[in-house]
Amino acid sequence: MLILRSLVFQILFFLNTIALMMIWLPAMPMRRQINQELGRTWGRTNLWLLDKICGTKIDWRGLENIPKGALIVACKHQSIWETFVLPIRFPDFSYILKHELIWLPFFGWYLLAAEQIAIDRAKGGKLLPQLIAKSKKIFAQGRQLFIFPEGTRRPAGAPPQYRFGVAHVYAATETPVLPVAVNSGLFWPRRSFIIRPGTVVIEFLPVIAPGLEPREFFDRLTSEIEEASNRLIDEAVAKDSSLAAIVAKGRAKAAAPRTEREAPES
Repeated sequence: MLILRSLVFQILFFLNTIALMMIWLPAMPMRRQINQELGRTWGRTNLWLLDKICGTKIDWRGLENIPKGALIVACKHQSIWETFVLPIRFPDFSYILKHELIWLPFFGWYLLAAEQIAIDRAKGGKLLPQLIAKSKKIFAQGRQLFIFPEGTRRPAGAPPQYRFGVAHVYAATETPVLPVAVNSGLFWPRRSFIIRPGTVVIEFLPVIAPGLEPREFFDRLTSEIEEASNRLIDEAVAKDSSLAAIVAKGRAKAAAPRTEREAPES
C-alpha cells in the first residue's frame, strides 16, 4: 500500500506541476509577485495531495517568529518538501538555486519571471561578491531570500555540513536571519520514491538580529537549526519507532564513501 500510494502521488505531483505551468502561461510576462503566486499554489496543492494520498500532513510552528520585510530565511534542507512549502508563508521571496534549473523548459522560465537568483556552484567563492550584490538589491525591495546553508539535501540525522556563505551574506547585508528547522527527511528522504505517512514539522525559530561577528553568527545558526531539527526528529521517532531506521540509514549513508552515496534511497 505504501508503494502504491507513493506511486500515485508521484504521478499526480508531476501532472500537477505541468498543469499549473500551462495554466499560468498568460501570467509569465507579468510582474514577479504574480509568478511567485504560482509557487505558492504549487506548494498548497502538493501539500493537499500529500495529505489525501500519502497521509503526510504538515505542522506549522513558530509562525509568530516570522517578521515582515527584508529577511534571510536559512532553512535545514532534508527533502524536496521544503522547497515548495517555504514560499507559502512569504509574500515576496527569492531562492538561491543552481543555474542549471533555469534551462528547464517552462520551469526555468518561471524561475526567471519570479526573479530568483541562479548561481553556478562550481565557481565557489568567486560568486560571493555577485551574490552579495544581488542580495542587497533584494533586501532593498523588502524581499525575503531563501538559503539552504548546507547547499544540498542532507539525510535526517546525518552530521551537518554547513557552508560559511550564509555568514558572509548576513554580515555584508546587515539583514536579520530566520532559522528554520524541519524533519521532512523522515517522511520524504532525498532521492527517495517512497513517501511515508505522518506529520512533517517545519519550525520557524527566533530571528537572529544583525550585528554579530560572522563566526559567532555561523556557530549560533548551525547550533540552533541542528538542535531544533534533531528535536523534531526525536519527537517523530517517539511517535513512530519505525522511523528510527530512516535515521540510522541516513547516518550510514552520510558516512559512506561518495560512490556508495550515489545509489538511490528507498
